[in-house]
Amino acid sequence: MIALRFTAAVLFGTLAASPALAGATQWQEIAPGVQARLISTDVLDHGMTRAALEIDLGEGNKTYWRIPGETGIPTELDFTASVGIEEAETYWPFPLVETEGGFRDFVYRGTLVLPVEFSAAEGSVLDIAVTLGICSDICVPAAASFNLPLSFAAPDEAQAIRIDQAMRETPILWDQAGQPFSTVEAGLDGSLHLGNPDNSIDPATVIVDTGDLGVLFGAPKKSPDGRIWTLKPLGQADGRALEGSPIQLTFSTSAGPYAVSRIVAPSQP
Repeated sequence: MIALRFTAAVLFGTLAASPALAGATQWQEIAPGVQARLISTDVLDHGMTRAALEIDLGEGNKTYWRIPGETGIPTELDFTASVGIEEAETYWPFPLVETEGGFRDFVYRGTLVLPVEFSAAEGSVLDIAVTLGICSDICVPAAASFNLPLSFAAPDEAQAIRIDQAMRETPILWDQAGQPFSTVEAGLDGSLHLGNPDNSIDPATVIVDTGDLGVLFGAPKKSPDGRIWTLKPLGQADGRALEGSPIQLTFSTSAGPYAVSRIVAPSQP
């Protein structure tokens, strides 16, 4: 993966344990012009609750999705210092797909809310260590820690609304009629072929998650009849290595963002 040149300094921050509001920590500056905090619904439903990392990126800054694309570093959350927290799962709102300087990246701008769902109980403490890249004219790797004692005596309705909105922007499993793609095949030239795409899918938004293989693909190119979308691997990657491997396809449609998992079929002669 090609990486942008980062400045040498890493910004670290630690937030005091006492929250400023019932369902939120104080804002913490994690990079110049960028601040972040934890927010919580303060609602416990059958032992499960939701919180979120909120990042105000300010003007002209961006950070990266869980798969950053060709440049930058992924945003990562570590919950190991939490107390009484189990089964933590981070939900990722669909990112912007940007091409700048010939590189294809998956980024966030403006205000980002990353929901987290987990099991908890009264007295649990959510402790998150986050690492991420913040980019404007230059890129700065940032790291910070946030600590929020949880109480479920009174719901924080304002934070719950904001977290619910972020959840609605998060891809869900395909639930429309038919399949989003009839076939997913590796090409003989290392490309990936998506057959008979659903008409609602925006081709420019298709993101391929190949897991540990780390193969990245460009935006699809349509065949003359539109029945086959071909994605070329970026850099020196060889898409043929995906034969028989599970991948996840994430994309935006007129009905919202979706994701689907498939096994890549072998190359066809």
